[in-house]
Amino acid sequence: MSAPTSPIVSPPLSRLLLQVADAVQAVRDGKSLTDVLARCPAELRPGTQALSFHVLRLLGGAQAARAVLAPKNPPPRVDSLLTSALALLWPGAGEPPYAEHTVVDQAVEAARQRAPASAGFVNAVLRRFLREREATVRAAERDPQGAYNHPPWWIERVRQDWPTQWQAVLRANNEHPPMTLRVNQRQGTVAAYQERLAALGIVARPVGPLAPQALVLERAVPVTALPGFAQGAVSVQDAAAQLAAPLLLDERQDLPPLPQGARVLDACAAPGGKTAHLLEQRGDLELLALDADAGRLTRVQDNLNRLALQAGLKAADARDTAAWWDGRPFDAILLDAPCSASGIVRRHPDVRWLRRPGDIGALAQIQAQLLDALWPLLKPGGRLVYATCSIFKAEGQAQVDAFLQRQSEARPLPLQGFTGHLLPLTDNGPKVGEGAAVVDGFFYALLRKN
Repeated sequence: MSAPTSPIVSPPLSRLLLQVADAVQAVRDGKSLTDVLARCPAELRPGTQALSFHVLRLLGGAQAARAVLAPKNPPPRVDSLLTSALALLWPGAGEPPYAEHTVVDQAVEAARQRAPASAGFVNAVLRRFLREREATVRAAERDPQGAYNHPPWWIERVRQDWPTQWQAVLRANNEHPPMTLRVNQRQGTVAAYQERLAALGIVARPVGPLAPQALVLERAVPVTALPGFAQGAVSVQDAAAQLAAPLLLDERQDLPPLPQGARVLDACAAPGGKTAHLLEQRGDLELLALDADAGRLTRVQDNLNRLALQAGLKAADARDTAAWWDGRPFDAILLDAPCSASGIVRRHPDVRWLRRPGDIGALAQIQAQLLDALWPLLKPGGRLVYATCSIFKAEGQAQVDAFLQRQSEARPLPLQGFTGHLLPLTDNGPKVGEGAAVVDGFFYALLRKN
């Protein structure tokens, strides 16, 4: 007789709330949520991640509401717990993850464990919020940070860059992003893989000409549920990120095709999605994947191993060409430069709270240094794709405009639907789920060396 299986028991909300409160406080202190979750106990990690994402998308409003209900700042660890609970009680944020009374009771229990003297205070604030929720939310949303759930400086920068679309962009950042796949064309067609998914009850639709290898899932699933994932049949990659490889390999009358065995550099390559996509499209490339973080290069190698692809990998700062370049020029360079990640906030809701106003200028300086360092490594007639997952013009069009002023031999090649700023709005592609945009925010420029 087989032994009875143990039922799956979800951890109590009070334990998750303590983890979430710690995560929120860590983000406020400048630590990445990814790093915080890596240190979270394994059994609590999925629940902590889901709730942390929910809270961080609503943190501006929750902080403003706490200030209305309790103007005197409580200790940081209590404040993080309280604002996390307020975010879980926030109206209009989709189906609440827990019943109201459960949130209040479990937040008070968490306070008893964290700071026993604060339990009554937490209980009183949360119950007052439920009694006066409509008025409190109205008061909180008079503050732009409370209304849009972004820091004031971020809101102002988006407003300046996108004066007619800034509100839509900020709201889009609080949407749940779709799960998008890139079908490996070496193993089969998009239509064939769509049928494999349908046979398992997973609904997907093609993105279309914007990203012809892309399928958008109606609902996200674990990668282990994707047929053939371990064998390299498919990868997870946003549709906007899937534009990089075809743009670099673009064949047009004014841009001759890359030669057989073309030498290609993928600078700042980790985690390797674009590296793999290039090799899926052109297996003959002599591709060097470069990244300053040796640890992150292991993810590139893992991706290549799963997809049975090969590339040279090297850990180095791309700006220090004397330390890594062998003197042989490249036919093509992909520079997916470090940036604010302002275009992928819906996937990484901590980013908006981590960044500081001075970060944008510092990142723009690094981007300019990378462009200037890598351009001389390109053959005459070669092409370079500059990309950032940013909606800020300082990291996109303004960066490229300044580079063109410095490099008279660089010629931009606009390509409708590919180059320029791509905003995470529904008019950039078909709607999925509850109207979320298919694409993340990105910027692309294709430059040819005369």
